[in-house]
Amino acid sequence: MYGDGGWGGQQAHAGQQSYGGQPQQYPQQPQQQQYDDWAQQQSGYDQQQYPYYDEQGQQQHPQHQQHFGQQYAGHDPQHDQQYAAQGRQQYHQGGWDATGSHGHVPYAADPGDPYGQQPAAYGGEQPDFYGTEDAYPPPQPPGRRRPAAVPEPEAEPEPGADGEEHAFFAGGGADDDAEDEADSRAGRGERRGKKPVKSKKRRTGCACMVVVLVFGGGLGGVGYFGYKFYQNRFGTAPDYAGEGTSESVTVEIPKGAGGWEIGRRLKAAGVVKSADAFVHAQGQNPKGDQIQAGAYLMKKEMSAASAVLLMLDPRSQSNVLVKPGERNAEVYKAIDKQLGVASGTTRKAAKGQIKALGMPSWAQNSTGVQDPLEGFLFPGTYPAAKGMKPDAVLKQMIGQAKERYAAFGLTRKAQALGLDNAFQLVTVASLVQAEGKTHDDFRKMAEVVYNRLKPTNTETNQLLQFDSTYNYLKGTSNIHISEREINTNRNPYNTYTHKGLPPGPIGNPGEDALKAALNPTHDGWIYFVATDGTTNTEFAKTYEEFKQLKDKFNASSGN
Repeated sequence: MYGDGGWGGQQAHAGQQSYGGQPQQYPQQPQQQQYDDWAQQQSGYDQQQYPYYDEQGQQQHPQHQQHFGQQYAGHDPQHDQQYAAQGRQQYHQGGWDATGSHGHVPYAADPGDPYGQQPAAYGGEQPDFYGTEDAYPPPQPPGRRRPAAVPEPEAEPEPGADGEEHAFFAGGGADDDAEDEADSRAGRGERRGKKPVKSKKRRTGCACMVVVLVFGGGLGGVGYFGYKFYQNRFGTAPDYAGEGTSESVTVEIPKGAGGWEIGRRLKAAGVVKSADAFVHAQGQNPKGDQIQAGAYLMKKEMSAASAVLLMLDPRSQSNVLVKPGERNAEVYKAIDKQLGVASGTTRKAAKGQIKALGMPSWAQNSTGVQDPLEGFLFPGTYPAAKGMKPDAVLKQMIGQAKERYAAFGLTRKAQALGLDNAFQLVTVASLVQAEGKTHDDFRKMAEVVYNRLKPTNTETNQLLQFDSTYNYLKGTSNIHISEREINTNRNPYNTYTHKGLPPGPIGNPGEDALKAALNPTHDGWIYFVATDGTTNTEFAKTYEEFKQLKDKFNASSGN
């Protein structure tokens, strides 16, 4: 009575209660009584007044439409629609309005109505059209009620499906949901005459597997990176235990390498288990930052702490040390010994691969030069372990010399000092290194060289007269050379008989001697004498001063 049909065909009587500002009909008697009155009023009607409807709900009697059309004649459709909408809104809200009136109490069902005990679609919210012309199907005379609806057979499961299936795996997309909603709206009574609903398609297990793989893979990735983050921040770095195995390996540490780079190289060689463990152990050792570049003979699978201790032990180092002023002949011998090769192997490699070793383009290789590599094995410590080739060690030394000489700009500064090229500048630096005894002597010694090379030199007539050049020629370090021996040798390296510079460097100058050659003093020094024969060098500007220094030397040496 409270749906569209209930309000559409009736008006409120005077004195009836109004809700929401609009007249509404409130039921005055139970529904059961209305059903009985209706039955009595309609008992005399025959099939001509109430036509029969088939299984699809189609009208079979033309007078039925005319009957309803006459009954509704004279009504205002807009007015009926307004009252019907208000009735639905108030009823669906579980009561009437905010006045405090109680909700609607359901009427008792008609015992003879097969549908009276069944709930309406949408939980009882459907309007009640029973007994009105809007009812579907229309009321039937006694004895002509339609039989109860036969329940539809449930869809059989697909072949291979055993038992019920969880809703997650069941089919039913948008179409299935729409169909379920339509069934719910229609109610059981409206399902008669419809075709049986086909069984829903079931989702294959692949969908579940994809979801499991996606979520499982994501959780696994998060867990892995979380574990790595924890290990990096709070966990202990992987490390071996003990002092290593009996297997040895050589590890080369380049110049300027920090703890992480050292640890990475040790791990790659199988010495430590992780670079992190080495960095931690190095930080725990008070002398850990004193590890120098070079080659180290290590044991495999050592604890990080043991590796740090071994690298701080000089006996573990497998290096070749080039000292400032040292000649190439001595360097070759040291390389042979460190590599464990036959004597002379490195010297032979030096002469046969001069171009392949990376010498500067301005280096000279004339027939007068005793060793083209002289002066280009820059002083320092270089890795040299068994298994390495001599040319690999030489390349490191030459590469360092080439880099340092380029940094000083020798080619540009040579001309400013009155020299022909950078090669001569390296030769001057080697003389300064060989004749100077201390750091303070180097700049004065460089001035002596430049003053004696000047064409205006009348003291020595452009003769350097250095014992060091003659000793280089002979491969000795003798400070007591007779005048007769020196004056009878005409080799270009003998600066007592040959004017100007020797053909090439006589040793490998260090950085201090090189800087002194680039920045000599300007005090007029032209003579010098090592008065004690070892470390004390004194300088003079005139020949008379020089003779006094020579007498002092003879007195100290017992000549």
